[in-house]
Amino acid sequence: MEVSCGTVWNDCLEVIRENVGEENFNTWFRPIAPLRVDGDVLTIQVPSQFFYEWLEDNYVPVLKRAIHTVLGPTGRLEYSVVVDSGNQQAPAVSVNYPANGAGNRRSAVNGFGSDDYSPFSIKALNPHTVNSRLNAAYSFDNFVEGDCNRLARSAGVAVAKKPGITSFNPLMLYGGVGVGKTHLVQAIGNEIKNNMPNKVVLYVDQSDFTNQFLNALQNHKLQDFQNFYQQVDLLILDDVQFLAGREKTQEMFFHIFNQLHQSGKQIIMTSDCPPRDMKGFQERLLSRFKWGLTADLQEPDFETKLAIINRKMQADGIQIPTEVSEYLAYSVDTNLRDMEGVLNSLIFHATLLKKEIDLELAKEVLKNIIKEIQSDVSVDFIQKTVAESFKVDLDAMKGKVKKREIVIPRQVAMYFCKRYTQLTLALIGENFGGRDHSTVIHALESVEDMMKTDPNFKATVDDLGKKLKMRVN
Repeated sequence: MEVSCGTVWNDCLEVIRENVGEENFNTWFRPIAPLRVDGDVLTIQVPSQFFYEWLEDNYVPVLKRAIHTVLGPTGRLEYSVVVDSGNQQAPAVSVNYPANGAGNRRSAVNGFGSDDYSPFSIKALNPHTVNSRLNAAYSFDNFVEGDCNRLARSAGVAVAKKPGITSFNPLMLYGGVGVGKTHLVQAIGNEIKNNMPNKVVLYVDQSDFTNQFLNALQNHKLQDFQNFYQQVDLLILDDVQFLAGREKTQEMFFHIFNQLHQSGKQIIMTSDCPPRDMKGFQERLLSRFKWGLTADLQEPDFETKLAIINRKMQADGIQIPTEVSEYLAYSVDTNLRDMEGVLNSLIFHATLLKKEIDLELAKEVLKNIIKEIQSDVSVDFIQKTVAESFKVDLDAMKGKVKKREIVIPRQVAMYFCKRYTQLTLALIGENFGGRDHSTVIHALESVEDMMKTDPNFKATVDDLGKKLKMRVN
């Protein structure tokens, strides 16, 4: 008995519903329409390219589980992406993405693995045909430079121009989640691949590297594994910290590292901490990690976040008001990955609701994401609390007085107004003697800078924040 695509997709939805929240289910899965089922391949239609990319970036494990549960371990998913919804005169236009994904984006739902760069399937690497596993979207052009990443980016550019020749070998980039490490190392790889097509470039995360090694160990093909990696001209190993405690894998990487380095090949690694803080590693391996340059990427400052927001929106052909980009830059204080998620969600809501992106929509999208932004605390309460804490005259703090003992409390009050109210920068300035939004930006930056350099000042601001937060809650 032939099963309809609708039945297959409904069964998949039951599995998906168990693994995602109701809001995400309604937002990202209800709009999907099943088109056809052919053997173990289900084709679904999604309303836009953005929608497709969001599913691929955020819900691959969920989709994979659903497809394999319903269609079996060989089940695959294909997309039909609507690129023009049409009108009364012209029909809708859609693009089909085959089982292996579209362009440079490979669909992990369809079982993308490591066969195309497997140490057991390729004896001699051809730089023109080997899959470098790089995302072509990552480049130096769309990597926004700021104080938080300038050293790392400069080192990356130097390596991209002369891989294996500079003293930055290995190049170790470290930092927290979502600060741009993967973007930067893949930008280096893409630059080398584009300008030096005869070089073999390979990006691999430690999980794939470890799995390949274990496979080689079980199949008695360790020499094939080692020979494969020794042919690479640029090896990028992402999340090297997860090799901690893996003695045999570290032993193999040690030998590959030595061979590549001695041959003048370039090695790039990323980690969540510098080598000195890594635990569970052989000392001789940590020593080699320190041979070249270690550079960190930090959380971006306000200007960098603002530039990233505007760059992302412009790349999607969207212009947003300054007050919206400023609101987002100050509201999303986690990491760039979260910021990109917020921007994608904002674009999606604007598209779905057919609305212009304005401050009201931005607040609506962020209300369940940014928990600390509340409207319960008034500007008056913040001003009064700060004035009492710093023992300054309230009217002077709200007015035009430019004495340092007044300016600093005023800046702190502006800082908390931005943090605990939903006022725009311009409106905050209005509450402090009619100052403009650039003055408020300067105030916020000054407070953040002083908190970094003056522990006593930071303690004072933190205590004030706790008092205000108690009022919020």
